[in-house]
Amino acid sequence: MASDNKVALVTGAASGIGRATAAAFLRRGYVTALLDRDAEAGRRTEEELRSIGDCRFFLCDVSDDAGVESAVAKVVAGFGRIDAAFNAAGIDGEIAPTADCSIANWDRIVGVNLRGLFLCLRQELRQMLAHGGGAIVNCASTTGLVGTKGMPAYTASKHGVVGLTKAAALDYARSNIRVNAVCPGMTHTPMWDRSISPELTEQLLTDDPIGRLAEPSEIAAAVVWLCDPAASFVNGHALVVDGGFTAR
Repeated sequence: MASDNKVALVTGAASGIGRATAAAFLRRGYVTALLDRDAEAGRRTEEELRSIGDCRFFLCDVSDDAGVESAVAKVVAGFGRIDAAFNAAGIDGEIAPTADCSIANWDRIVGVNLRGLFLCLRQELRQMLAHGGGAIVNCASTTGLVGTKGMPAYTASKHGVVGLTKAAALDYARSNIRVNAVCPGMTHTPMWDRSISPELTEQLLTDDPIGRLAEPSEIAAAVVWLCDPAASFVNGHALVVDGGFTAR
């Protein structure tokens, strides 16, 4: 059933920045589609976020082209359209110097972070073209702007996201569709806690201008702003939210 409210779609919505952004969209009155490959976490997120607003979970592995097409079609069938989309799903992978990066690690990271994002972006664009426009934000990273030692595949995938964002923005600028990227700095998410020890976190923060991790809600606020009419002349931009890390 079509919604009278604006409709947002968020991938990677069961955790971290994706979940925080889904909550932020709900607080702004959007009906929100929660896409994630983790069925249990996705259903739990839907149940918890329903206290904020109208949301629905859709199972989706962003690396599966047919699955992405099906999930996006279900969102439109259920809600009528997509006004805003945030492509947050991503993984970090193994830490190793470039020569030691395995082909399996490369393929897995690029397959999710870049190819998977492209698969989602393509379907979102098609739906927005059919329904009069919209705004899309892709989750890149400060690692999409500068290099990160020991993370060649992740760095390449996030640089690719920034480039893809710019290309899509130019393609659809006159079709009432804006495409931007957000580039978070070090952010306190479950993925961060799994990958980075407290000792390494403390070490990294000694070289950070603000001296703390970002909260997912701080990244979410930037994403929702990029989708808002207040940002109507912002297109093809990679918005850095990093506490000044890349300003050095």
